[in-house]
Amino acid sequence: MSETTEKVVFLRMANPRLSDDNGGRFWHTKGEMKETECGVEQVVKNVEQPTQVLVADDRPQSRKGLKALLATWPEVKVVGEASNGQEAVRHVEEFHPEVVLMDAMMPVMDGLEATKLIKDRWPDVKVIVLTIHASYRDDVFAAGADAFLIKGCPVADLLSAILDQ
Repeated sequence: MSETTEKVVFLRMANPRLSDDNGGRFWHTKGEMKETECGVEQVVKNVEQPTQVLVADDRPQSRKGLKALLATWPEVKVVGEASNGQEAVRHVEEFHPEVVLMDAMMPVMDGLEATKLIKDRWPDVKVIVLTIHASYRDDVFAAGADAFLIKGCPVADLLSAILDQ
């Protein structure tokens, strides 16, 4: 991790992920709250080097959606994408991500086999398996995955799994 930090400003009105204090929580507030001249509340936070993520899913729409979601989080940076498990393994070697978001079922090499290979070769890389198949849970952990999430889970669960919160 680098010592470099950057200051990120979120406008509450422009960011629906920042909820009101009525039982919700601010996802990105560890910084200070400020009131601006125009009355719009801002959240200022120092963000360390973002967590580097590789997205592996055989469906282009899924990869595109995940990348768009992850792009809204300054704590996360997508460094690559793969359309099958074999590409995922190759891209882990090439891009050195900290986290892999892995679909379980993909052509050429499925996500479970790719997870085994990644965890054997790079045990420090966190693998989070995202799937629509809840019944794969035991197989996912047997393959060495660090986390298991069902596609469509709350985005807070995904962010927490990536950032290990």
